[in-house]
Amino acid sequence: MRGRTPFAVLVVTLLSAGLLGLLMLNTALNEGSFTLSRLKRQTTEATDQQQTLQQQIAEQSAPDALERRARELGMVAGGDPVFLNPDGSVTGKARAAEDKPPVPRPSSAAPSDPAASPGASPSPGDPGIDLAPAPPAGAASGSPSGSPSGSPSAGAQR
Repeated sequence: MRGRTPFAVLVVTLLSAGLLGLLMLNTALNEGSFTLSRLKRQTTEATDQQQTLQQQIAEQSAPDALERRARELGMVAGGDPVFLNPDGSVTGKARAAEDKPPVPRPSSAAPSDPAASPGASPSPGDPGIDLAPAPPAGAASGSPSGSPSGSPSAGAQR
């Protein structure tokens, strides 16, 4: 019996040391996993912030935004350029800059005479255009001008 006791203590000690080693290894791997997930979350947040900032830069760099900001600062359009040739002559005519209102956008501008552009038909989605509802199928022949109400000439009767 005495010969087996040191062997049993050695086996129990080795098994305990192996178990402790596995426990330490598992703890280190889990800690690395938590660190990795935290870093991934931070990377995602930083990427979202970068995309938001890039979108804000793109919005502020748009021609409409630049024009609006320039007008807020009191700037006006320069007009036609004048060039100085190598021989000292001037090409073009220099004039003072004039403050003109900006060109209206099609979506916000009231339509001019629709009869002036017969090929252009207004789209129903434009908020600045009043379209009369289409007449019933039998009422199209009863209109005095003989043209349906959706024609360009009907828009000029407003």
